[in-house]
Amino acid sequence: MEERLTLALTRIREIENEEGVMAYQPFFKVVSTFLLDLYELYSLNKGVESEGVITALWKDGDYQGINDLLYKDAIPEGYDNSFLNPDYAYGVLGYAGPYLSAIYTEIKAAIPDAYEGYLEGILIRMELMLEVYSSLLVADGETEEINSIKDIFYWYVSDYYETEIPRLIKSQFEVENLAFNIVTKEDLNNPSYLYKYGERVTINEIRVSEFLSSLPEEDIDKMAATIVNGYRDGFIQAGKDLSKKKYANIRYHIGFERVIKAVIDKLSELGLEPVMYRGRRDIFAKRNLNPIGYVGANELLQLDYDHREDMGMILDGHLVNRRVECLKVAYEENREAAALFAGPIVIETFGEPIVDLVSRENAISLNESQRKNNVELSSQNAEITAKYIDPEQRSFSIIAFPMPSISENYKEIFKDTIKINTLDVNKYRKIQQTIIDVLDKHSVAHVVGNNGNITDLYVKLWELKDPSKETKFENCVADVNIPVGEVFTSPVLEGTHGVLNVKKVFLNEQEYKDLTLEIEDGYIKSYSCANFSDPAENRKYIEAGMLFHHETLPMGEFAIGTNTTAYVIARKYDIEQYMPILIAEKTGPHFAFGDTCYSREEEVRVYNPDGKEIVAKENSASALRKTEPSKAYFNCHTDITIPYDELGLLEVIDENGESVKIIENGRFVLEGCEELNEAFLD
Repeated sequence: MEERLTLALTRIREIENEEGVMAYQPFFKVVSTFLLDLYELYSLNKGVESEGVITALWKDGDYQGINDLLYKDAIPEGYDNSFLNPDYAYGVLGYAGPYLSAIYTEIKAAIPDAYEGYLEGILIRMELMLEVYSSLLVADGETEEINSIKDIFYWYVSDYYETEIPRLIKSQFEVENLAFNIVTKEDLNNPSYLYKYGERVTINEIRVSEFLSSLPEEDIDKMAATIVNGYRDGFIQAGKDLSKKKYANIRYHIGFERVIKAVIDKLSELGLEPVMYRGRRDIFAKRNLNPIGYVGANELLQLDYDHREDMGMILDGHLVNRRVECLKVAYEENREAAALFAGPIVIETFGEPIVDLVSRENAISLNESQRKNNVELSSQNAEITAKYIDPEQRSFSIIAFPMPSISENYKEIFKDTIKINTLDVNKYRKIQQTIIDVLDKHSVAHVVGNNGNITDLYVKLWELKDPSKETKFENCVADVNIPVGEVFTSPVLEGTHGVLNVKKVFLNEQEYKDLTLEIEDGYIKSYSCANFSDPAENRKYIEAGMLFHHETLPMGEFAIGTNTTAYVIARKYDIEQYMPILIAEKTGPHFAFGDTCYSREEEVRVYNPDGKEIVAKENSASALRKTEPSKAYFNCHTDITIPYDELGLLEVIDENGESVKIIENGRFVLEGCEELNEAFLD
């Protein structure tokens, strides 16, 4: 390692003064400077100083300055003229530009390694850059240059799957790490601790940390209790044995450490240890818009969007098999720990600035064959994970809180969010049971839009064999899925048909305008939106961001949201566009496409509070798990909600054509549900 490092550093320092590949020299000088800065920071974290800019900032205690320097071309102010931008890279470097942009994005992903003390992560990216540089010195012509870059990146990914995949899997079961030490040992009243993560830090993270520090202990305890009690109740509700588990994964946005520390204390009372791993953005973690783990600020979603398909440079069947084999080995090495994994606790955030993503002409994309490879990879990844972390023996809990950037009324919105997350469960349980009792007696739900919404959709419901003991819908009362406020089912695909429309919705952090889906026998038959002037571009946008490169997806869930309080609070502050799907799905009927809510847990017997067993847990797609498992699951689940003000009618129809209205013109009209309308009067 030391010999490789010495050689790499020597060569990189030489590049700064060379003019070896004239056309690409500006790129390599930028990347060389970044890598040297990164190594300098790594050394400082190891107690070794030098004479560089990073050291000077470090000595001055200017940790924000270091953070700004590392991320300067990965923020909105610097991206237009950054080699991370594939269009800019193409304009300056020519046809090889987008490929070099992908290389730089991979190198940039090593920032956390300087803070975690992972020298190999920095070194392999130094060597990646040097190999590309050397190849361009001898390549003859543009085609040879591009092929050389692709070939080097191919073997970089293939070779280091063997070390990076095991590292990623092992981190899922490690308690003592950087995040644990920050949360449990740092002074959380001084937000300077945020800079020790290596994540991007903005005023947003600082303000949320300061705000949480100002709250009384009872407020923090209430938030932590809601989260952990929901986690515990999820196991109880599903009849799963939590006492056999050891590890609970906590996923959060940095700045929430005071809440996380309280969560850790309450988890210990359940005999659980916390696991907090970073949401990485490198090629080995599969670049996407929603990294899994703890994260810092993401001021530039456009960057992630531009590079979400960088594997299009190289993806083929060999790499799929290579990753799958490395994943199997990694999980086998951690078999015992994986069996003790209880599941994740997810603390989502909302309120970050909304941006219109641009489809860049020079961004790398997957071709048709690679899309199929990518779907196959996701499927096998899920299958392997399920083999070692049995979905039938784990659970989860998810909750959301706002970030300061949401509004000048941040503190009031935060307190109202606590109100949303801690509504009277008993009241909702009773009202929702009233709705379920009616749903269980009918065979079809009919949903019609209003105020310009063109939805006209029929949803076929499960047929009960013994209504005295069985039910179609789950009464969701804020255990795993916080806040309270929905009843949901897995609809019957055959017979589900019509049009689903919503004027504006945010799915997987992407905005969709006038999203319209035509449904036939439960599957998406056609789709469109109004984000771009070109219909083909709109279809491509949906295909990548919502269908995840599947040709179609089935309707995996039909639900009726009952949390009118959340709806009214969103309207009160004019923050509907910021509300996460976790809360938004409770503010009207919603439909999820992809897997059912019971994906890979179909055999687990689940009961409502009234004692009836929920039997609508699969559909004709997931039923294939026993005969054709590769066709049973889609490894995605995307909720689309029709808000109350776009809802004209939600009724249920029995086999004789008789109907009962549940919601009409955005208000609950079913007897026994009148109390839900009181929120509209506030």
